Order: sequence, then structure tokens, then C-alpha cells
Amino acid sequence: MNSTPAGPETSPPSLPDKPRVSDRDQVSQNIEAVQEFYTREDQKVSRSQRILERISNFVGTPDFLGFVLLFVAAWIASNTVLRRLGMAEFDKAPFFWLQGLVGLGALLTTIVVLTKQNRLARLAEQRAHLDLKVTLLTEQKAAKLIDLLEELRRDLPNVRNRHDPGAASLQQPMNPKLVLAALDESKGPEQLSKLAGEGEGDAGDEE
Repeated sequence: MNSTPAGPETSPPSLPDKPRVSDRDQVSQNIEAVQEFYTREDQKVSRSQRILERISNFVGTPDFLGFVLLFVAAWIASNTVLRRLGMAEFDKAPFFWLQGLVGLGALLTTIVVLTKQNRLARLAEQRAHLDLKVTLLTEQKAAKLIDLLEELRRDLPNVRNRHDPGAASLQQPMNPKLVLAALDESKGPEQLSKLAGEGEGDAGDEE
């Protein structure tokens, strides 16, 4: 009895891999989002603001300190030399004109520095608001994950069901109103307890 030769075994066609976002792609997206934020904020800066900030950057350098010291020393030395040569001084001691120039320079420097600090403060406030939103969102996601894990633990037949008060407490999402009230020192304990009751009521409605 002749046996027919078996043909070559054919493996089932492999399914194409589903495209998925790698960790590197997520990091790149986050970096691009941050860069876009700073680029957008930089485009909002006016020309006069840029000039003032350049002056502020120069004022905060050791070169500017050396320039001021050399200017004051040259001013005093010039008047001293003129007095010894018997010529009229353009600013006699105690150098009132020099004091006026120094005072005016200090005033202008303060305005320039405060102008830059105000813009940086607004930028820092925006970052703080973004950090708060991300923190609240992360907390809500963590509470949801704990809730799912507890539900899975209750459904597993080979795991003993027990009450975990810590996990039950962490399952409740954070109440933003209660957090803001806790940060506000003007809120009394009665108002805090009232907001806490509202948060528990909202959580019960969700269940």
C-alpha cells in the first residue's frame, strides 16, 4: 500500500501586530506638549517686555556690578582731581548728583526686575494649576484602580473575602471642595464637616 507523501506543513498566517504606543512615544508626546506650552507662552511676550527682560538679565550679572563700582569710583576720582587742580567740580562732596543717579538707577532696576518677576509669577501660577489638575486626576485614577482590585478580589473564589478598612477608605475619590476648604484657613470646622458629608453623599450616589 503506497503512502502518499505528506506535504509541507503550513503554519497559520500570523495576525498583524496591533499598533501600540510605546513608552518612548509617550515620553516624546509629553515633552512636545511641554515645549508647545513654553513656545506659546514665549510668543505672548511683547517686544518691550523682551527688552526689559534682557536688561534685567544684564543687571543680574557680575559685569553690571563691576560697571557700577567703576562708574562710582571714576565719578569720585574725577571730582577729587578737579579740586586738587583748582578747577570747578561738577559734583562737590557729598556728591548729590551721584546720589541722585544711583537712586534713579536703583528705582529703574527695581521696576525692570519686578516686571520680569510678574510674568514669571503668572507662568508659575499656570504650572501650579496644571499640577493640581494632574494630581486630582491621578488620585481619581488610583481610587478607581483600588476599587477594581477590590472587586476582583471579591470575585475570586480562592481568595478569602475580608473587609479592609484601609482599602475601603482609599476607594473614595478625593473631594476637591474639601481640599480647597482645608487650604483656606478661613473655613471653620463646621464648614469642613459639611463639605465632607457632601463628598460622602456624592460617592454614595455614584455607587
